[in-house]
Amino acid sequence: MGDLQKIFNPRTIAVIGATEREGTFGRAVLENALASGDRTVYPVNPRRETVLGLSCFPEIGAIPEPIDLALIATPAATVPGLVDACGRAGVGGIIIISAGFRETGEAGRRLEEEILRINRAYGMRIVGPNCLGIMRPPVNLNATFLRESPEKGNIAFVSDVGSFGRTLLDWGISSHIGFSTAVSLGSAIDVDFGDVIDFLFEDPHTKSIILYMEDIVGDVKRFVSAVRCFARTKPIILLKPPILEDGDCAGLTHSGTMAGPEKVYDALFRRLGVVRVREAQDLFNAAGVLYSRNRPRGPRLAIMTNARGIGIIANKQLLCAGGKLADLSEQTIRDLDALIPPCWNRGNPVHLLRDADTSRYAAAAEICLKDPGVDGLLSIYTPQDFAPSEELAEALVGVASKTDKPLLTAWMGGRDVQRGCERMVEAGIPAYETAEAAVRAYIYMTQYERNLELLHETPEELPLDEAPPKNHLKALIRRANREACSILTENDSRKFLRNYGIPVIPSRMAITLEDALAAALDMGYPVVLKVASPDIIFRQDVGGVITAIDCEEALKTAYHRILDGVRQFAPQAKVQGVTVQKMVDHIDYELILGAKKDRHFGAVILFGSGGTNVELLKDFSIGLPPLNQTLARRLMEETGVYRMLQGFRGKPPADMRQLEKILVGFSRMIIDFPEIREMDINPLAICQGKAIALDARILLDPNVFTEKASPYAHLV
Repeated sequence: MGDLQKIFNPRTIAVIGATEREGTFGRAVLENALASGDRTVYPVNPRRETVLGLSCFPEIGAIPEPIDLALIATPAATVPGLVDACGRAGVGGIIIISAGFRETGEAGRRLEEEILRINRAYGMRIVGPNCLGIMRPPVNLNATFLRESPEKGNIAFVSDVGSFGRTLLDWGISSHIGFSTAVSLGSAIDVDFGDVIDFLFEDPHTKSIILYMEDIVGDVKRFVSAVRCFARTKPIILLKPPILEDGDCAGLTHSGTMAGPEKVYDALFRRLGVVRVREAQDLFNAAGVLYSRNRPRGPRLAIMTNARGIGIIANKQLLCAGGKLADLSEQTIRDLDALIPPCWNRGNPVHLLRDADTSRYAAAAEICLKDPGVDGLLSIYTPQDFAPSEELAEALVGVASKTDKPLLTAWMGGRDVQRGCERMVEAGIPAYETAEAAVRAYIYMTQYERNLELLHETPEELPLDEAPPKNHLKALIRRANREACSILTENDSRKFLRNYGIPVIPSRMAITLEDALAAALDMGYPVVLKVASPDIIFRQDVGGVITAIDCEEALKTAYHRILDGVRQFAPQAKVQGVTVQKMVDHIDYELILGAKKDRHFGAVILFGSGGTNVELLKDFSIGLPPLNQTLARRLMEETGVYRMLQGFRGKPPADMRQLEKILVGFSRMIIDFPEIREMDINPLAICQGKAIALDARILLDPNVFTEKASPYAHLV
């Protein structure tokens, strides 16, 4: 933490590349630094003796006192040498505003590597290059080239893209949204998101963060740790452009294919308590809620309006986004009956009628906010002479001051409502141009509360007495390594499941037809026959699965059909034999439970609707281990099949407690064995309420084929 103090709260600043020439970064940065309070500012430029009336130094080493922060605004090729000079002069931190680095290609990337190599000897903290710099309105610091600075506030903004940061700051200035900090990271060769979030956690001026992130740069574990720590007490709202899911999604199992990077990012941010928005406008809208005096504690929203049609639109937006319309109590309805003419709709949204004046608006707002079944209120206004904009705004400011519930407003119109909107924003009441924007902002903040519950559910380390024995399972992996096999046999995969409390259907490996006949006789017909081959992942594609085999002759026929199909569709595949499996009489539901090793975050877990059409259904959710039973239930709740599992069209409900335990055990297995690259249990069948695995596949990661492979360090 201390190593960033000199960057975020410097006493002395050197501007390297300072100049008087208009329209240059060097002049803009110097002027902003000079306006930053009582700090001492030194221009540095070997070509000038004075700049803007100040003595100019030829190099930073000539300055007569220690420098906390150096701002570099010179051509990219000069920067490595200047960083070396800063190190020799004992500078505390550097912001490299200059462009011309990795964004220009390989030559620029080499310049960044040279800067890092030079700085290893000095250990200075570096922001950038190719960044706007930083702003700290509460301490009157503008270390950027931007002329205007936002008002003081409690929202921090951090971005790795300067152009978007400039856009958001301009919006904040025009909307009177204050900021505690604004940081543009640029290439982030040293100081990254995790460093800044760690600093902001201790910053008394910062109550919330909005992030714009194109990718997680730097130390992923530090980022996760910093976000988790901050989000426990203060909200983070994130806008991250989607990743085009092409090669990153390629997998050899269903889980490997479906658990693409976007799904994994969503799961991570939910687990960390972060609210992810999808559009830039929503980031701004959510920021307005952050700035309000109260935030929602639940999903139940009351809506009141003097325009019935707009109220209907807001209601539809709320329900489509997964929100909940508050059920008004009988007492609230009676109180509104006494206030509104009899022709009102007596429900939510509350139609105040077109002739609603200021007193009716304000009284209705107070009544709704007092209802214990209401978590927040959206007041929609269309310009009417009965309730002048400024007068109504003042009344609603008074109402908001008496409640701890959020009051949001959507005032439709332009010039007629402008002054009223400005008054509400000044008072910390979010004001939106449309009802849809206000509803989305409310939804995002209720998501924050729900995500926060997930964050507090993060399990502790597993008790020692709950850990299953692993040595014999490690031996199976080592054997596969010796045999240069990256796919465990189905028989070996089932051993992993059984050791972690996951029920499996009785099965037996058969090398020959005679072995298969003997196995079927022991189990009793009907049985299922599957090809056993490390080279065939999806056996259905080659005719490698035949079900409902009810006699010896049928088994012989099925056996030869399977081998013929493999010879036709996968002639290069190595066939080890067949698996004989007891046929399940009746399956109520088919699920999939799987895992994949993500390139950023390690193991992720997938749960959803299973079966042969799993990739067409696309009904699944992604979670991160470790899971406890609450997190396992939440993972299931995010799928469509979850409602079916409660009982559907005469089918009995699934044993949800058993499923929770299966997911928890599965997450332990994935943590214990980093050698697992991908895994499918498909289907995980529900038969008369109970779950049983009918098929399992484990793919191994050759990069960790070692006895020293250790369990995953938990990211979350």
